[in-house]
Amino acid sequence: MVLIVPVSAVLLDIEGTVSPIAFVRDVLFPFARARLPAFCESGAEVLREVPEPRLENLLGWMDRDEKVTALKAIQGMIWEEGYASGEIVAELYPEVPGLLRGWARAGIKLFVYSSGSVPAQRLLFGHTAAGDLTGLFQGFFDTRVGAKRDASSYAAIARGTNMTPGEVLFLSDVEAELDAAAEAGFLACQLVRARDGTVASARHETAADLVEVAGRFQLPRG
Repeated sequence: MVLIVPVSAVLLDIEGTVSPIAFVRDVLFPFARARLPAFCESGAEVLREVPEPRLENLLGWMDRDEKVTALKAIQGMIWEEGYASGEIVAELYPEVPGLLRGWARAGIKLFVYSSGSVPAQRLLFGHTAAGDLTGLFQGFFDTRVGAKRDASSYAAIARGTNMTPGEVLFLSDVEAELDAAAEAGFLACQLVRARDGTVASARHETAADLVEVAGRFQLPRG
């Protein structure tokens, strides 16, 4: 069934939505983990936000995949070196660059909301095999705006961007995040990527890729 909705903006999750989970798990996380010991000796200001023993706490947060803002900031700083050297090239699902460019050309405002830090988000979209995509986005948000499973975070994003919640489509692979966005009045659709093994939600619209999202919500397909 095609939904006729007045979508004026799309808010995107990253991992499992536009980028394979394996890229984060098997490329980004190991790259950061191997360089954490040296970073802990760097004297960087952000380390003040990490309690002692710093390395042990950072590794523990990574092992438990905790969305700690300081950890995400540190990972972003480490990944910046990898992107700059060419050791890391961001992997996006094949249809993503073309669809995002088409939506932007059509006047659809694009935003990102991820647990990864804003600098890390910009690095990822700025270093893809399809080129630098950061210019397509109107804004980037991370956990400094609030937890992704908290409806107040989405309300804050809507207020901060002067968007009407009912005209914003949030795309994520995580049902609890979609629940929170819907509670705040956003449209919501789950990306059920076969490669990521996502379990389909019974409470939200689902799509296998952004092409299917475009069809369901009458967005441009290219």
